Amino acid sequence: SNPPSPVVVYDKFPKDLHHGWKFIRFGPDGKLYVPVGAPCNICLSKNKIYGTITRMDINGSNLEIFASGIRNSVGFDWNPLTNVLWFTDNGRDMLGDNIPPDELNRAPVKGLNFGFPFFHGNGIPDPKFGIGKDPSDFVPPAQELGPHVAALGMRFYTGNMFPAEYKNQIFIAEHGSWNRSEKIGYRISLVKLKNNKPVSYQPFATGWLKGNTVSGRPVDLQIMPDGSMLVSDDYTGVIYRITYNGK
Repeated sequence: SNPPSPVVVYDKFPKDLHHGWKFIRFGPDGKLYVPVGAPCNICLSKNKIYGTITRMDINGSNLEIFASGIRNSVGFDWNPLTNVLWFTDNGRDMLGDNIPPDELNRAPVKGLNFGFPFFHGNGIPDPKFGIGKDPSDFVPPAQELGPHVAALGMRFYTGNMFPAEYKNQIFIAEHGSWNRSEKIGYRISLVKLKNNKPVSYQPFATGWLKGNTVSGRPVDLQIMPDGSMLVSDDYTGVIYRITYNGK
């Protein structure tokens, strides 16, 4: 049967094109989570809605800011063991090839501030906005990712096809750098957890970057009911499927 006609439940988000794309998901609390990116590379907006992850009821009511200090998150998921929200964040540009890192963050409660635009990564002060600020006022990333890898979609692996070591671990789609002198990213990375804390960050699926030649750019991931993983690629306009055959 055909899906029902779409209904607008909320139409008051900013209309900015800069970081204006939205990745939305329903959380385990039944609320709809919607990020609002900063309308700039680096700035401090008077409008508190920028640089946040918001949430609302299914009918668009009771909108609230769940987390702030987030430059531009385009992917998040909830730990299936704890129901805690984890999300990626893209670091600012124009500070050179190697800083700041992109971030994987953890938000166990509402109201946390993750530092943008004052700090990047683990306490790297912004040269304009970080002066006189205390990094202990903000939540550091759970894991620093590569600088400018453009971490987008992320998922906890909840399937049974892959070996047991991957269960409930985090996969991240790294779209790839756009202004770094030597390209980086263009891969699926794996962050392994122990006692709910990252203990490793390593490549999982590569091949889209050979030297400085790009053949694909991962955007998002989806774990299928059979345990396989789908990977979307907006460079070639395809969806890949990753499987494991026991060898």
